[in-house]
Amino acid sequence: MPSPYVDLDRPPLAAGGLRATLVSPGRLVTDLRVVAETGSTNADVRALAVAGAPEGTLVATDYQSAGRGRLLREWTSPPRSGLMFSLLLRPVEVPAQHWPWLPLLTGCAVVEALESAAGVRPRLKWPNDVLLDDRKVCGILLERVETPTGPAAVVGVGLNVSTTAAELPGSHATSLRLAGAATTDRGTLLVAVVRTLEALYAAWRAGGDVAADRPDDLHGGLRAAYRARCATVGRDVRVQLAPDRWLEGRAVDVDEGGRLVVRTTDGDHALGAGDVVHVR
Repeated sequence: MPSPYVDLDRPPLAAGGLRATLVSPGRLVTDLRVVAETGSTNADVRALAVAGAPEGTLVATDYQSAGRGRLLREWTSPPRSGLMFSLLLRPVEVPAQHWPWLPLLTGCAVVEALESAAGVRPRLKWPNDVLLDDRKVCGILLERVETPTGPAAVVGVGLNVSTTAAELPGSHATSLRLAGAATTDRGTLLVAVVRTLEALYAAWRAGGDVAADRPDDLHGGLRAAYRARCATVGRDVRVQLAPDRWLEGRAVDVDEGGRLVVRTTDGDHALGAGDVVHVR
């Protein structure tokens, strides 16, 4: 349970200021809710989506007691030490086969936002873990949900901001504070991530070419932008495909469907899912 006392080094999110900054006509965020504590922001937004909430509904929290990441892994951190939020998207005009790009797009947005707002140089581990110095600083979870008005996507972000080494789950994780970031203000980071995501999402939704070979231009080529930020491509990897099934080889590309292409002794394998381990 979070402490009733406010840690001055970890202030609560300022709902009023964030709402004034992010919610305005013509922008992506249409409703912003900040809660002191919740079980899971993804679960909250999923329920709102089913109830008919509009695209752009965003829920952020100071403390998440039952958060989870990919493969149902738990995601917890001390109160106000991380940035945890979920956003409802309804890209109904985008063909279903392109939806797997949404978590990769979100990863690109987080990387660009942290570079500009926090002065760090993150990389992506396929599909959407954000790394600093090869340690996880941010997890992204996308869930598709069927609603009365059509399919929707709930995008969840969990970023370690001021977490100390003793508070992290192990040496595989890090935080912005430990990486010497220029800011650990969660409001500033939320605005940066949402604004960047808004721009990338608008371009993708408008039909941007994910195959365009323009690594310097996020809007001109999402696939190229992702590959340029991906620490997995070019590395030897072990990919867990099932509890007792692994694939080992060299990650050589991310294809037009967002799948990781792993080259083994018997050829190339395009993987749409899997838990990747970078082999050192």
